Amino acid sequence: MDRDTAEPSVDAFPGPNAREWVAFHGKNAAPSEYSHEFVWDITREADGPFVTDVDGNVLLDFTCHIGAAPLGYNNEKILEKFREFDLVEPMKIAGQDMYFGAGPSPEDTTVPGSSHLMEKLTDVSSQYGMDTVFLSNSGAEAMENAMKITNDYRAPSKYGIAFAGSFHGRTFGTLSITKSKEVYTRHYPEIAGIETVPFCADRGCDAASCDCGFFTDAGSQLRNSLSPEGGHINPEEIAFLTLEPIQGVGGYRFPSEAFMQEVADVTDEYDIPLVVDEIQSGVGRTGEIWASDHYPIEPDVIASAKALRVGATISRSEIFPSEKNRLGSTFGGGDLLGSMMGTFTLEAIDEYDLLDNATTRGEQAKELLRDDSPEYVEDVRGKGLMLAVEFDTPERRTAVVQASLERGLLTLGCGKKTIRLLPPLDSSEREIAFGIDIFLEAIDAVGPSAKAA
Repeated sequence: MDRDTAEPSVDAFPGPNAREWVAFHGKNAAPSEYSHEFVWDITREADGPFVTDVDGNVLLDFTCHIGAAPLGYNNEKILEKFREFDLVEPMKIAGQDMYFGAGPSPEDTTVPGSSHLMEKLTDVSSQYGMDTVFLSNSGAEAMENAMKITNDYRAPSKYGIAFAGSFHGRTFGTLSITKSKEVYTRHYPEIAGIETVPFCADRGCDAASCDCGFFTDAGSQLRNSLSPEGGHINPEEIAFLTLEPIQGVGGYRFPSEAFMQEVADVTDEYDIPLVVDEIQSGVGRTGEIWASDHYPIEPDVIASAKALRVGATISRSEIFPSEKNRLGSTFGGGDLLGSMMGTFTLEAIDEYDLLDNATTRGEQAKELLRDDSPEYVEDVRGKGLMLAVEFDTPERRTAVVQASLERGLLTLGCGKKTIRLLPPLDSSEREIAFGIDIFLEAIDAVGPSAKAA
């Protein structure tokens, strides 16, 4: 496939082969979320945002598997580095209690493992003084470990603070700090002491004018909940305040500057550990390595995954427990392949200036969308290539996702009535223009009736 000339081509979706594969998968798979009946044919051509399914349909993927494939499919910026390796078994072990090495020294090796990935992560997080990493298997595990180490660091502690609309995972612990759709937390007990405050989206909210409930005449709800400000929570008993710098599942909600400044001020004034969930927004997606870099906050712990290929809890050495058995193998990940992929991804972002590219192509996408969107598109927002288009109704949003798919463009819904667009970080001007053109065609096809053509 020539990425420079490839175009989407859809006959029928899902086609007969895809339906057969989906039925086969469903025979033994537990019920779970599937965005589309898209079955990637790994034996067929794919490059960057272009991918072929089992019926021969060529699709333009603006989801990047919810950011977990930051450079799309078979991208040479990463793939060329793998061709020289004879892969080994085992490539994945339980926990971190094994060292990977290749050659006489870490400096001379051509095979980066978990040690090299951790070195890269501390390097790109050095602006926050972070020097220590614990690797795991997933984003939820990275958040579980963040909750564990901050509770240990602040022991004895009684409270954790989360924000309305947040999504931090589906493990038992992370469900207690997930505050988006009720369906995620239904029937599950919560960890005691989790307090919820409003998230202040970037709709002009500040201390003088706020319709989200975070700011009041008496100050922010966050500050007002603390004693001695008149609240019921002793700041010294707070283990962590956890925040998605940009809310993902909750609707690609970008925070107001006043809100982020207040979070920064409160966590700094009361020395409350700030845990940032960068699982969807991190590793270059917003035009910075971490979305936190756009804002005045100073994270104490960063949780990363998805684009990194493994889970990672990144912090300072003093925040991690000193006893070796406190973290262990349950939420630990020793994945040679994942570590290599994560390292090569971070190297590609630096080598090919993909932060600048994400910023430039994101501005291009927003300009195209804002110039040509009809009135029932209520908002176009984004940083870098973490983009959102909000519609007037959930029904129209769903219809546009379907109409886009019929035209060969993969998109995803989030929140109540928003579509998220996540093109590869190295997307070209042509690819962004192509994808946005298809997306606008889909919006026009749906029309004012909110029914797909």
